[in-house]
Amino acid sequence: MNRPVLVETSARHIHVSRRVLDILFGEGYELTRKKDLSQPGQYACEERVQVIGPKGSFPAVSILGPVRPETQVELSAGDARSIGVKAPIRESGDLKGSNGCKLVGPKGEVELEDGVIIAKRHIHMTPADAEKYNLEDKQIVSVKVETDGRSLIFGDVVVRVSPSYALAMHIDTDESNAASCVPGMEGDII
Repeated sequence: MNRPVLVETSARHIHVSRRVLDILFGEGYELTRKKDLSQPGQYACEERVQVIGPKGSFPAVSILGPVRPETQVELSAGDARSIGVKAPIRESGDLKGSNGCKLVGPKGEVELEDGVIIAKRHIHMTPADAEKYNLEDKQIVSVKVETDGRSLIFGDVVVRVSPSYALAMHIDTDESNAASCVPGMEGDII
């Protein structure tokens, strides 16, 4: 492999704003760090909330910390269909014009007007990684993963460059299952 990248599966999860966290868990509530994630400063939390759509719900969806400026629900396409939410494929934070859902926590509930997306597959990398791989922020690439009987080339992968990132590609559970990805596997940026 000339430009290897760790391939990580990102299961359904929620990023919450301070306002939404206060409603769901109580005024001034602080998230409880469960485990650190590969991206510096990001972590999975002990807290879980119910996500409700017009056709169904997920009873215990993980919150990822830290608190963000806007609440964002990230689902796979299969997840979104199963609960009846039409979710666009978007980069994280691009929520305008997306659809909403209801979130229910132990202290309250919130009806989101927007914020439900299917995360566009992406690669996090530092500026040094980008220079080494001859890539730039927002560039679209493909990544080849080789698995037993389900090798796949993922197209339309957006490169995201920041000094606060660690080199890793993120795909959702639908995409991961399509290629039979396993933890720790690498792909090749082509």
